[in-house]
Amino acid sequence: MSDAPVAADLDRLLDRASVSALRDPAPSGAVLDRILETALRAPDHGRLTPWRLLLIRGDARQRLADRVAASLRAREPGVGDALVERQSSKFLRAPLVIALGARIVPDHKIPQSEQLMSVAAAAMNLLNAVHMAGFGAIWLTGANSYDPLVQAALGLSAPDMLAGFLFVGTVAEPARPARRPALGDHVAEWTGEPARWPADVRAG
Repeated sequence: MSDAPVAADLDRLLDRASVSALRDPAPSGAVLDRILETALRAPDHGRLTPWRLLLIRGDARQRLADRVAASLRAREPGVGDALVERQSSKFLRAPLVIALGARIVPDHKIPQSEQLMSVAAAAMNLLNAVHMAGFGAIWLTGANSYDPLVQAALGLSAPDMLAGFLFVGTVAEPARPARRPALGDHVAEWTGEPARWPADVRAG
């Protein structure tokens, strides 16, 4: 079997980049279902299925933007209108927003950190699938993701968590080529002695 198709698929994955300039259309229908299915293929220690994906589209984006604005004003009294507008308007810039909910089971033999890592792995699967389907996306976290009022608006309450938002759509402007790290700076062969990375060597 030729290696060419495999190499082509890997090249496409290596072309993936976070894209913030997004426009209509977003993936929908069977294509979106296939993309979402990839999230459910993430590693899941203990089979706890912690993934809770909320699709926010159409007018619901404005309702979420309003909740984000109200939550920001509640946690930062006196915040300026410009910052409120900047934070809330993010949810109107992409035709599809996916909230990454994490259903956490406390006091379980599977550590909560591993449960959250499963959601992060699902997010990476989604980012790759969106890219492979010919669309663009960016994963954003920050204070809005950690705000209990925003989480509650989405139906999440402690110990459940919000691992951020994926903003998804058609690429309006290709991302500027990112400077990628050198493979040798991050991969080493372990032979029995503690590994020394290039940064360690430079530090003396």
